[in-house]
Amino acid sequence: MPRTVYFDYNATTPLDAAVRAVMLPFLGEVWGNPSSVHHVGRKARALLDDARDRAAKFLGAKPSEIIFTGGGTEANNLAIFGAARLLKPKGKHLITSAIEHHAVLHCFDYLEKKEGFAVTRLPVNTNGTVSVEDLKKAIRPETVLVSIMAANNEIGTLQPVAELGAVCHERGIAFHSDAVQMFGKEPFENLSQFHADLVSVCAHKFHGPKGAGLLYIKSPLHPDPILFGGGHENERRAGTENLPAIIGLVAALEKFVKPPVFERTKLQPLAAKLIATVEKIPGCELVSPREDCLANTVSFVVRGADSIGLMAGLDLEGICASSGSACSAGSIEPSHVILAIGKKESANSLVRFSLGRDSTLAEVDFVCASLPEIIRRAQLG
Repeated sequence: MPRTVYFDYNATTPLDAAVRAVMLPFLGEVWGNPSSVHHVGRKARALLDDARDRAAKFLGAKPSEIIFTGGGTEANNLAIFGAARLLKPKGKHLITSAIEHHAVLHCFDYLEKKEGFAVTRLPVNTNGTVSVEDLKKAIRPETVLVSIMAANNEIGTLQPVAELGAVCHERGIAFHSDAVQMFGKEPFENLSQFHADLVSVCAHKFHGPKGAGLLYIKSPLHPDPILFGGGHENERRAGTENLPAIIGLVAALEKFVKPPVFERTKLQPLAAKLIATVEKIPGCELVSPREDCLANTVSFVVRGADSIGLMAGLDLEGICASSGSACSAGSIEPSHVILAIGKKESANSLVRFSLGRDSTLAEVDFVCASLPEIIRRAQLG
């Protein structure tokens, strides 16, 4: 059995032991439904309210502005579908970027194809950055919603969300930012730094549990719900709250976001060593930007190889990495991010290393020693 080197922290992080310990009572003695009126339910309700208060205080928001969700995907869906449908009487033009996560892009595709909205997908430069000027030019009188991510999951680009949000606010347009990849990786003070009306957060990206997220909704915005049933979450998200996961989310926020658990001072030298190795290998081209990029993310493309061969080769050596390609039944879907930055011929050969809290120099050295031969075999395959 090969040793395991886990360089896929942008996909998920291991649940922290202390966060798990905080969650355990909510998998046992605290089991009531927060919507029940009896004392067992009231106890759960009080603890849910406390968790919401803590999350709001940490984020710099009002408790009523925090909606707990089943993760980042649901938070994005609620933000985009909910805001677009709410604001439809004011206009039916929406703006996003070409490199958003599919949990955002597919929402806009649906609204365009099924509900009659017009969607502008902003281009990016070769670093994957959205231009503030491009946003200004794309805005129309009927524009009601803009959604731009804080940090790109595939290549690590940090977007100028504060400037983009300020442009939207000046024009009275709702602004959403998918900040799933930013929390725990970049400095955070409070939600006002986004200049956003809606911000998506996901626990398992910073050592919290899977299946837990939240959506910040700036008052008085009240997006249409996408789930229907009871009047949970201020009538914005039906369904009995997953209290253990919510407790874990809040604990992880408080423990790992200020300061970021992904320490730039630790990760930057490790990433630099990976980058130096990649740049020496024939056929490899770095696609992560050198500046305004997540410190933990090193992404590159490989001429003459494809994602299936590259991922398989890495896995055989015990190296867990990721690709922007969706591999299914032997077919490859090119990375939409790599296509957007203008590298069409390399879009099916992306490799992403994303480092984390437990990454070590020894692991980096092992990957650097193994990588040239792995890539050579993938190019021959």
